Amino acid sequence: MIDDGRAIFQQIADHVADSIIDGTLAEETRAPSTNELAAFYRINPATAAKGINLLVDQGVLYKKRGVGMFVAAGARTALSARRQTAFADRFVTPLLIEARRLNLTTDDVVALIRERSNRTADTSSEGARP
Repeated sequence: MIDDGRAIFQQIADHVADSIIDGTLAEETRAPSTNELAAFYRINPATAAKGINLLVDQGVLYKKRGVGMFVAAGARTALSARRQTAFADRFVTPLLIEARRLNLTTDDVVALIRERSNRTADTSSEGARP
C-alpha cells in the first residue's frame, strides 16, 4: 500500500478514510492509533500522526483525551460526498468535454455507459460460473 508515489501521510489518511467509507471503521468507534499505524506500515509515528491529523482537520476523526481517536458522526457521508465530487472532477467532467467534441448527446453518453457497464458485468461474472 505504501508505494504509489503519493506522500506516505496522505496514503495513511486515505487508507483510514477507505475503512470508514467501506464500514470497517464505523462512526463513533475507535480509529487506529498513530503507533498502531506506524508499527503496521513500518513508518515513523510522526508520519502516521500527520495522516491522522489530516483527518482530524477535515472533521472525520476526533480525539477523546486519554482514550484515542474516534470516527466522527457523519464522517462516512462527508467522505463519500468529497470522493463523489473528486470523481466527477477527475472523470465525469473530462468525459463530458470529450463527448461535446464528438457531438455526443447526454443520452448517447448514458447509452455508452450502460453498454460498457453491461459488458463489464458479463465479463466479471464469467469467471464465477460453474
